[in-house]
Amino acid sequence: MSHPCRVQVTGGFVLLTVWFVLANGWEPLVTVLGAAAFHELGHWIALRMLGAKAAALRLSVLGAAMEVDSGRLSYGGELAAVLAGFFIGGGGLVSGIASFGLDNTSAARVVSGLLFPFGLIMVIVTGAELFTGNCLITISLLEKKASLAGMARNLVIVYLGNLAVAALLAAAAAFSGIFDNPALGAYAIRTAANKCAIPFGRAVVLGILCNILVCAGVMCSLCAKSLPGRAVGAFVPVSFFVIGGFEHCVANMYYIPAGLLAAGLSDCARLAQETGVNLSTLSLAGFFSNLIPVTIGNIIGGCGFGALIWACHRAK
Repeated sequence: MSHPCRVQVTGGFVLLTVWFVLANGWEPLVTVLGAAAFHELGHWIALRMLGAKAAALRLSVLGAAMEVDSGRLSYGGELAAVLAGFFIGGGGLVSGIASFGLDNTSAARVVSGLLFPFGLIMVIVTGAELFTGNCLITISLLEKKASLAGMARNLVIVYLGNLAVAALLAAAAAFSGIFDNPALGAYAIRTAANKCAIPFGRAVVLGILCNILVCAGVMCSLCAKSLPGRAVGAFVPVSFFVIGGFEHCVANMYYIPAGLLAAGLSDCARLAQETGVNLSTLSLAGFFSNLIPVTIGNIIGGCGFGALIWACHRAK
């Protein structure tokens, strides 16, 4: 039987290959501006929409503002999606390590809520491409600065990039021996199994609530003029979603593969079963039964939030 880490790494490289083909093999449809360019376009769109007040919000820096010209996501944009998958997965990894020894659920959530948001802070500070934040392309779409096809293309490419690297990080964690601690491995299994057991409708709603807060965090961060201000702006809403137990598809791209890999370790799986974890829900099918509704909910929440901001502040 193949070692689960090798299977995970192979799957990750397949996803990376598909991602690069999608990113660079299609005929031009719509340009996703490079990191330097969409800073300036964002300032212009904000001025046009809201005047001086909107300029402070810097709306189009929120994630890949687009213009109709050329259809290719720049190599910098592709690598930025890799960064985002790593940062968000890293937030999940670190928060799990810090909280697995806590028996009190509320205390564990608070600890996770204090650590996980630093993943989004790093995404914002480095200009990385995060699927959930890029739902705010809706603002550019409503301003007729982006096409629906271009927005969909951007989201697909960034989604695959986030997925590949978050899953590879889970494989790296397992391969490096992090889950050799049976208690930590059992915690990863329990987290993943609980996520896989969430009913479809509930997962959609939890995804909606999550991405409203994530997008609010991105926007609050970009209102600030200093690095500490940007960090606090992103920190508070994301901390709320973690403590609230809402569902983030990119985070789950790490959590569930990590649980699957930990379940391949006999000591971890045995301890998880002894603590009452139902391993029957933890499978590749269970992974997608969570990822699909959570992704749908994240899209609804993020695009809805962007549309609401546009409706509230658009030029009359």
